[in-house]
Amino acid sequence: MANILVVDDELGIRDLLSEILFDEGHQVELAENAAQAREARQRMRPDLVLLDIWMPDTDGVSLLKEWSATGLLNMPVIMMSGHATIDTAVDAVRIGAQAFLEKPITLQKLLKAVEQGLSRETAKPSTAPSVQASPGQALLGDVAADFPDQIQVPSHSPEPQFDLDKPLREARDAFEKAYFEFHLVKEGGSMTRVAEKTGLERTHLYRKLKQLGVDLSRSKKSA
Repeated sequence: MANILVVDDELGIRDLLSEILFDEGHQVELAENAAQAREARQRMRPDLVLLDIWMPDTDGVSLLKEWSATGLLNMPVIMMSGHATIDTAVDAVRIGAQAFLEKPITLQKLLKAVEQGLSRETAKPSTAPSVQASPGQALLGDVAADFPDQIQVPSHSPEPQFDLDKPLREARDAFEKAYFEFHLVKEGGSMTRVAEKTGLERTHLYRKLKQLGVDLSRSKKSA
């Protein structure tokens, strides 16, 4: 679990990122402008910051420079923007940002960037951070905010039994259900890991499990 500060002037983006990160087990603090971000940073040192570039009072790059100049840039920062140029992204990384995500941000890109940022924070590597962009990727769907990442699954995967006398569609559905239930058990009910293992987008995976009748009851996460 990590403490993540999300700084973005758009309410919808703040809410969506907050729900997704909370679903992944993180604690999230929100700021809608640089002033609130400064106040949050004075109160605590977050494990990671998601910082929008274009904000009405002070832009994200200026805030990044301010933190760097005052010795407060001692946590990984991932910059976000839908309109920034490559030069802006490079400048942000030179100042000290860990990475740059171009909006619209896919769920997979977001979780990967957060995971890498937290891993770098733990490992404290000496190599320079990289710039990551995601042009042409799909929007974070509204439904993604409601996805459970952990699913209640049986402790042992049942031995699949297939009736080969069934029509092809029914037989295929039975196989796919057994296939996904197997991977859910293997990955401890983690939707994120199952999506990576099976090669499906999390949105598609969630809908597929619902279609196949797999139990999607939310399980309690340990703190």
